[in-house]
Amino acid sequence: MAVAAELTLGEIVQRTGGSIQTGPFGSQLHASDYRVEGTPLVMPINMGDNVIRDVGIARVGPEDVKRLGRHRLRAGDIVFSRRGDVGRRSIVRPQNEGWLCGTGCLAAKFGPKRSDVNPMYIALLIGRPDVQVWLADNAVGGTMPNLNTAILSSLPLRLPPRSQQDAAVEALEAASELAVMLERRIMKKRNIRQGMMQELLTGRTRLPCATGGWTPLQVAAESHVKARIGWQGLTTQEYRSSGEYRLVGGTDFREGRVDWDTTPFVDKWRFDQDTGIQLRAGDVLLTKDGTIGKVAFVDSLPGPATLNSGVFVLRPKRGAYDPEFLYWMLRSRVFEQFVAGLSAGSTITHLYQRDLVMLELSVPPTHKEQRSIAEALSAVEAEISALERRLESARRVKTGMMQELLTGRTRLPVEAGS
Repeated sequence: MAVAAELTLGEIVQRTGGSIQTGPFGSQLHASDYRVEGTPLVMPINMGDNVIRDVGIARVGPEDVKRLGRHRLRAGDIVFSRRGDVGRRSIVRPQNEGWLCGTGCLAAKFGPKRSDVNPMYIALLIGRPDVQVWLADNAVGGTMPNLNTAILSSLPLRLPPRSQQDAAVEALEAASELAVMLERRIMKKRNIRQGMMQELLTGRTRLPCATGGWTPLQVAAESHVKARIGWQGLTTQEYRSSGEYRLVGGTDFREGRVDWDTTPFVDKWRFDQDTGIQLRAGDVLLTKDGTIGKVAFVDSLPGPATLNSGVFVLRPKRGAYDPEFLYWMLRSRVFEQFVAGLSAGSTITHLYQRDLVMLELSVPPTHKEQRSIAEALSAVEAEISALERRLESARRVKTGMMQELLTGRTRLPVEAGS
């Protein structure tokens, strides 16, 4: 069985007849050279995880393309950030052929002799944590790390036989495509959710159960508003890593729900101190300190839970409104505009109960319509959450595959004679 060769990136690139070079310096290319249309110029800001993002990418005209011809990129080249996040890199894919390496970048330009080298394998290999650490440790500069061609050329890598490279790339690219597909579906669902919120929470679109015009709701007057204040606040010394009684703060909010996996615990005597802020299913939570205006809805509880200081809990009086509908209203632009109005041009870091007294919302007149709107939005939210769990799982699988395939611990079967 062939073994992996211990080589540097410079040696690998030279094997192909290529070279490692610096992108154009600022004296060669100015902001005034950029055009609305033209050939894209790849900058560090355009680099994703082996993907070049073209949204908002700078472009130059044909005269600059000719002048900067040595910086033209070919499929398989790898572009690196030269300053700051020196581990950032993207491979040039066929759709990026002919684009230019921009300022602030380095390019590993592979030549035509690629029988022993799959550039995509090299690009994936450079994403390994140990390789990223090497780049950060060997970069030069005080306040901002910098790479140069000498450092990048000396990057040590293990290069297995080409057949093993190709097999690993095929497997990892399939895993990447799944993650990209899920990311796109999540973005699409989020856009759908945002559009539904704009329509359903303003009354522009009414559901079949709708009757009558919307009516004003004085949120504070129609709610029990509770929070820990003064001496009731808990100190970090009172937090516990395990227990029966959970403590919820604004940092535990994730996409409008409480992330029970991150919440600390408290002793029973602290939990019993104020029964008014022991959480119940149906509570609406609103942050009032630091990052104000974050909202969460308590649809269920894994056990007894209470609130830390920094969070309001809102509960309807006498069934004045559907609490999950209020939750969605507080996540909408209506509440964003209310908070912006409180700031009056300055940054506010605390939301007071007296501020909520001024909060008036226009709401559907019946609980049935409020409930139907909340259910419609929550159904889309559930779909997004399910996709996010799939994406997290796909990313974990890909990370595990990278650890196995790019370290040689696992080798995929290849055809005989490959």
